[in-house]
Order: sequence, then C-alpha cells, then structure tokens
Amino acid sequence: MVYRKISHILAGFPAATLTLCLLCGNRSGGSGICTHCAAELPWLQRACRHCALPLPATAEKSGICARCLQQAPTFSTARAAWLYAFPIGQLVQRFKYRGDLVAGHSLAQLAAGPLRPADKAPDLLAPIPLHWRRYWQRGFNQSQLIAAELGRQWHLPVHARLLRRVAAREAQQRLKRSQRLRNPEHSFAVRAPVEGKHIGLVDDVITTGATLEAAARALVAAGATRVSVYALARTP
Repeated sequence: MVYRKISHILAGFPAATLTLCLLCGNRSGGSGICTHCAAELPWLQRACRHCALPLPATAEKSGICARCLQQAPTFSTARAAWLYAFPIGQLVQRFKYRGDLVAGHSLAQLAAGPLRPADKAPDLLAPIPLHWRRYWQRGFNQSQLIAAELGRQWHLPVHARLLRRVAAREAQQRLKRSQRLRNPEHSFAVRAPVEGKHIGLVDDVITTGATLEAAARALVAAGATRVSVYALARTP
C-alpha cells in the first residue's frame, strides 16, 4: 500500500482541477487560486538576474546584485516567481512539510507562466533531489513535482534522477547563513551524461543559493555548458 501511494505521488500532481480558491474560498477557475488572490500575491518584480535576489528600485540598471558583482554564481541565471512572504511562505510550508499537494500544484501552475524561459530554453529540467532518508520520511520530493509541472507546460523533458545526494546534510532551515553556505558542499553526483547541455535546475525556494550552487558546480564539472535555475520563491 505504501509503495502504491508513493508511486502515485511520483507520477505528478493530481490531475483534477480545483474549483475553490485556497486563499479566499471563492471560485478559482480550476487553478486553485482565484484571479483576485493571484494578483495580490508577492510577485517578484525586480531581481538580480544571476541569483534572483530582490533588488530595490534604486539598484543599478545592470540588474545584478552587489554580491554577484563581486562573485557570480556558477549557474548563469536564476528566476523566482514570488518573494518568500505571506501567503506564499505558508503555502510552500503546507506543500513541503504537510504533504499538501493541492497547494503545491496551484503554485507550480501559477509560476509556470512567469518563469517560462525568455530566451533559449534548457535542454531538460532537473529537480534538486532529496537525500533518500529525507525522501523516505516525506514520501515525495517537492522539487520533482514542481519540475514535472514546469516541464508539462513548457514541453521540456524532466530528468528526475539526474542528480543524486551523496550525503545527508543537516536541514538548511535550522542553520545560520554562514553554515548554510558550507552545508551543501560536495553534496551531489551527476548520474547521466550532460556534456554540451543546458540544464534547468528546479527548486522550491532559493535562500542562500548554496544548494543550487553545489548542484550547478557538479553539473558544470560533468560537462554541462549552462545551468539555469527556476524556483517558486526567493527569500529577501
């Protein structure tokens, strides 16, 4: 029974459309969040094109934050749909830690439009994997389900097992920033050929970017020519 349940989850989000808005209870039109509530979400309007860090209106026209001007990440671009603020933070928490696939499905559906690649699309999408212990505890990988929805809407293949966690690291949300930056080092192994390919990394939230940086380094070391990042939300 457990195996069948996990297999069903891995197949993707529930196909049924949602008739009521998760936030206000009015009719949603099938996406799970109504038009009015969607317009009120904390959309990320201005951000660093390298790491998606929110930028103030007074930021330089280069569109690059001070940190990336000093040292750009290994991934070439990063995009997030929203700021990690109310109610996005609460919906992501419900999805990630309470198994609320309905909330996750709604967020991924809404994010797919704004996150759609503006220039050359990746050759494939690859979700940030969980270590097998965490995966077994949770029963699903939230990044894999997000990647599946993005791939469906963008008509791109998703390689769910391209990356593998090679060590169980302490949960990022429990660590200070300096610890988070060191935590994911040497955490990933590439399990399939990526030479000459543009890889789209998918995660739920970009915090310090350390996990994505570690994954991007592994992909570039394996021969990927470009790595782009796509996430639901970005912390300030």
